Order: sequence, then structure tokens, then C-alpha cells
Amino acid sequence: MTQSILFDPLVPWLVLAGLAGLSTLALGLAIWRRLAGWALRAGAALVLLAALAGPVMQVEDRSPLSDIVIVAEDRTASQHLSDRPDQMTVARAELEAALAGRANTEVRWITVEDSPDDGGTQLMDALTRALADEPRARVAGLIALSDGQVHDMARAPDLPAPLHLLMTGRSDDWDRRLIVKNAPSFGIIGEPITLTLRVEDQGAVPDDARLTELQISIDGGEAQTFRLPVGVDFDLPLTLPHGGRNVVEFRVPEAEGELTARNNAALLQINGVRDRLRVLLVSGAPHPGGRTWRNLLKSDSAVDLVHFTILRPPEKQDGVPVDELSLIAFPTRELFLEKIEDFDLIIFDRYKRRGILPSAYLENVANYVRRGGAVLVAAGPDFASADSIFRTPLAEVLPASPSARVLEEPYRPTISETGLQHPVTAELTGAEDWGRWMRQVELDTTGGTTLMRGIGERPLLTLDRVEEGRVALLASDHAWLWSRGYEGGGPQLELLRRLAHWMMKEPELEEEVLTAEATGQRMRIQRRTLGETVGPVTVTAPDGSTSQVRLREARPGLWEGRYESDQIGLYHLAEGDERAVIGLGPAAPREFEQTIATADVMSPLVRSLRGGAVALEDGLPSLRNIREGRPAAGRGWIGLVPRGAYETTAVTQSPLLPAWLLVLLAASLLIGAWLREGRS
Repeated sequence: MTQSILFDPLVPWLVLAGLAGLSTLALGLAIWRRLAGWALRAGAALVLLAALAGPVMQVEDRSPLSDIVIVAEDRTASQHLSDRPDQMTVARAELEAALAGRANTEVRWITVEDSPDDGGTQLMDALTRALADEPRARVAGLIALSDGQVHDMARAPDLPAPLHLLMTGRSDDWDRRLIVKNAPSFGIIGEPITLTLRVEDQGAVPDDARLTELQISIDGGEAQTFRLPVGVDFDLPLTLPHGGRNVVEFRVPEAEGELTARNNAALLQINGVRDRLRVLLVSGAPHPGGRTWRNLLKSDSAVDLVHFTILRPPEKQDGVPVDELSLIAFPTRELFLEKIEDFDLIIFDRYKRRGILPSAYLENVANYVRRGGAVLVAAGPDFASADSIFRTPLAEVLPASPSARVLEEPYRPTISETGLQHPVTAELTGAEDWGRWMRQVELDTTGGTTLMRGIGERPLLTLDRVEEGRVALLASDHAWLWSRGYEGGGPQLELLRRLAHWMMKEPELEEEVLTAEATGQRMRIQRRTLGETVGPVTVTAPDGSTSQVRLREARPGLWEGRYESDQIGLYHLAEGDERAVIGLGPAAPREFEQTIATADVMSPLVRSLRGGAVALEDGLPSLRNIREGRPAAGRGWIGLVPRGAYETTAVTQSPLLPAWLLVLLAASLLIGAWLREGRS
């Protein structure tokens, strides 16, 4: 119970101040004139002014409230290194006992877990949420059990009480980590890119830690080993071996005595792209489709096109002097012998034997395919004639032979059952609305895969693999009708783009492939196949453990599955003969960038309220009560501020003096003053 005097004036304070001023003026005049009763009149005025001020006696019944101490336990990944879990267990037990022995105290224990999306230790966010749930006037102190490596200090809250850091770790801890300083997200196939690496030691580093090995592997292949000094930037030239995702793993062997090997490795996923697509287009004769091919290829800025159209074959005899011709001679030897390997794709558009390309040159084209090149043949009526390009050594790599029939009738190209599964044609929708073509060369397929059909379900587009290379045969020269919008046209641009990319071995257009896409610690596994079923995918985790993931059919030719794991690192996937690798998690986990315990990160906030940072290896400090604003830490102790908070349960108010007593007192003083002045 507490008592206090309050004032509840009967008139405004301004009026009361005016009356007090008039009373003072009258009192001064009475003293100047030496009136005998001035003191009694002053007393009466004072009593009347006090009555107008309305003095009230207030009595409060108060219930004391306990102090609150907030303790944050850092249970993130870095707190599981070495013997830090044991330090945390012992420290919590001793701290619980010490706080339990402090009178009138409540403890709020909060746990700080690993943040999603590699956010690190978000200790300040945890303290902010805890303070939002508690009355700030009751918080006597905050204690953090942590290694001090906090990643959200920029969001530190305004603290109402001292913050103390009880720090895990040992003074002789040391660690080695691998840093990838610059890592491009993509690179040009066949051209070197430069990565900057650095191996860095932290903490109490042994004197013999000066050199280390660096192991580099691509797509889980055999690692190459280099030896490099510690603490020095190392520029590494790297050439991507293929298009699509290249998974590059860097690893430094674990050194004896270091805290962890989790930061000794880094995974980079670099997308390999082609700088330029070099295409050689050979048109056997001028025709409406020739311009379409040229316009299509020239519209892509990534294509370097070399186009030759045979306007005047050698057998043409028109009497025009040779020195008056402005035609460019066909550099056959240069293109088909010396520089054939410079091209990524060779297209024969309605080409036939005309004595321009000797059989030896076409034999070289066939060998070019076998060595990994790509050839597309767009067949016209000449393909079914005696001068057909099929009557050359190139026939050895073509997937179909002509039957000598050319069918001249309207038809609508359709996608075959296999084509509905093949990535080149699977997404070409709206076939029922495509415009018609007017001509098709009849083919007898000898191999390959037919994706599109024409008149009477005859093969129209056939693809094949020949050793390391690829071949495509289009049995019509009327694809240009789609580009002209005839009867609504069709997806000529998308078809030929996909066809060219398949021939360039782009991973997303492979018909038999196993791929995976990572999002955080989850992956989506995709298996593309022309088969009817697929088996489960075997996933091998970084620790060597395996698991089976069953896939479901998402659409014809595409099967999908999901996989999730808490391990960070390189995963190997296998299904049948197909293999894939993928990295889960960040390239360098934030929790393991800095592993040595330190008070430097939290020091500005701890010192702002005169708190302390104590290493747990020196023992748990004792608890003391301190006054607010005084030093809150010293040798072997940390301080908490007793708040003395309370809750008011009842309030009563009563006049300080009864009104009749004030009137009687004022009247008595006035009568006394009158009698005194009358005697004078």
C-alpha cells in the first residue's frame, strides 16, 4: 500500500494563480501600511487558496511483478562443431540453477535455429520477437548462448536492459575454408573462363599449415589435384566441356585438428552456352524455300551463316563468256576439306549431284558426321531422281532411302506417336490447324526415329544418331508454305529451331536423358525417354547413402519425381544407363563461412548497454544485481537490473481535510484579524 497527495482544483489553475497574485498584492499593501492583522489575513487567504486547490489523499494497493530474463540459445549448424554442444548443455544447466536462485525472476528461453534460404544465425530477429511478447519495463537482462557469429546485426533491436554474450568455442580452435571469389553463372563452350579461388585459415593456425591440395572435378568425374599455398588468391582457367549445366566441385582435404570440413568444398553450377552457331547452307537450285531457310537462319543473331546457292551448274552452256560472269566460284575444297570442322551444322537444301562436289568431298561429310557433326537434308523432287544425293557416300549416314516416287497432293503434316514423346516435336501443339503442304518424297526408312508423317502416314521427318554425330531428313521442300501463312501456316520457326538445337546436342532436347533441378534442399528429377516405362532413380547422397525415387508420368515421354534432403553437397543420380549430378544447398553455406567463435560481431551492441562477453571455457560467470546505468559486467560476473515493477490492484481517493474544517479555520483567522485591527 502506498499513499500520495494529489490536487483536484475547484477552479481552473489559471484562476487560482490569479487569486494567489491578488492575495500577495493585498498582503504586500497591508505590510507597507503596517496593519496589525496582516499575518492572520495572510493565513486566511492561504487556507482559502488551499481549499480551492482541492487536495486529495490517494491510496494504492500494489502487487509486485517479477523480473524477466530472456536467454537465447544458438542451436544453428556452427554450434554443433567440436564440443560446443557439450558446452551449451553444461552452460544451460548452470544458468538455469543460477537464475532459479534469483528471487522474483522469470526466465524466457528461446531457441535460434538455422534460417531458411541460407540466412545464417538470425539472433537479433529472435530477440526482437521475444521482446515484442514481454513488457519492456520488466526485462532485467538478456543473455545469448552463442559462438558470436551473428548474421543479422543490422537489425538489432532497441534493448531495454543489458545484453550479455556467453561464448562457446575454444581459444585454440582453428579452421580452413575454401573461398570462390568470382564464379560466372554461364560460360562459352570451348572458351576458358577464369575463377578466383582462395584457401584461408582462421583462428589458432598451426605453424606447418602453409600448403594444401585442391581437388577439382566436373559432373562428378575423376578429380584433378593441384597444390597451392594458403592465403593466396589463385586464378584458375576452366573450360566447360558441354552445353547445359556443368557441376564443378572444388574440395580441399580436411587438415588434422581443424574444426570442420564442411567449408572445405564448394559447388558451382555453370551453364554452358554456345557463342555462335556456325551453319553452312548449300541450296542446289533457287526455289521459294531457299529464301525461307536463309531468312530463318539470318534472323537469329547467334547464327553465323555461310550460304551458297548453285545458280549456274557446270553443265549449263549458254554462250556467256566466263569473264563476264559475276558469280562466285563455289570454294568446295576449302569448305568440305579444310574447314568442314568449323561448322556446327551443314544443311543440304534440294541439293543433287551436279559434278560440283566430288564423291571424296561427300565422303568427308559422312566422316564429319561420324566424328560428331550434324547434317540436315531438306529433300525435294531431286532426292528421288537418279542424281539424288542419296547416290553418294552420304547415303551411309542417312536414315532413309528414296523409293523414286514423288507424291504431289495436298496433305497436313502430323506428329507421330513417337513424335508426341520426342522433345523436338512434343510441344508443337495445334496440329489440327496447321496449313497443308503439297509435295512429299516417298521414303523407305532404314533406321532412326520418325517424328512427323505426311501422305498416307509416310515418314516426313526422320532423325538418327550416327556414331558421335546426328542426321535429320525432311522429305519435303514445302515447309516454306508455313512461313508464308498458307492456310494458317504452322510452327516452322519453332520446329526448325528445335531441330537445329537437337542436332547441336542441347541437353534440354535430348530424348533419353536424366536431369534434376534444385530449389534449396529439394530437387525435381526428370527422366525423358521414348520408352513406355522407367525404373526408380537411385540417388546417392554426399555421405554415400542411397535412396530410391519413383517417378510418375507427367506427359508422354516425360517422367518426374521429387527428392528432399538436409545434406549439402553433390548428389549422383542414376536410372538405367542414364546418369546425372546436381548440387543441393548453397555453394558455400553461410553458417560455415566464419566458424571461429568471436565477440567482435556483437561487441557494439553488448557495449552500448555496458554488458559483457564471457568465454564459457573460463566458466560460467556469477549473477549480480546492479542499478540501471551502472557497469553491467566485470571479472567473473554479469549484472541484471532489478526492475521493481508492480501491478496496481486498487485505488482509493479522499479529501485531505473536510470542507467544514477549512471554512472554520478560514473564518477563525479572519475574525482574529478583525479583532486585532479593532483593538489597534
